[in-house]
Amino acid sequence: MATEVYNSLTEQERREVRMYGVTEAGMREAVEQSLTYRFSGAAMYAISMMSDAQELVAHGPYDSDTLANILEDQRQLLNRAKWILSTYVMEQR
Repeated sequence: MATEVYNSLTEQERREVRMYGVTEAGMREAVEQSLTYRFSGAAMYAISMMSDAQELVAHGPYDSDTLANILEDQRQLLNRAKWILSTYVMEQR
């Protein structure tokens, strides 16, 4: 099922999924529905994501997770945080 969904995406959306783990449209929806974003703003939302990436470092692999999976999750979290900062914080100036 996931492969069918991925194959139905445009090439740009596939690039976004590889980079962020989700499309930019999906990120925008998640950010704008987040209580953290609503009450504390985009910068705090990005900081929260960076903290999550740090936690992945601190706790290491769980059960079936591999170090490669954790590193990929961290990379995508940091890319999402950068996207939030550039989209919601930098563009508002």
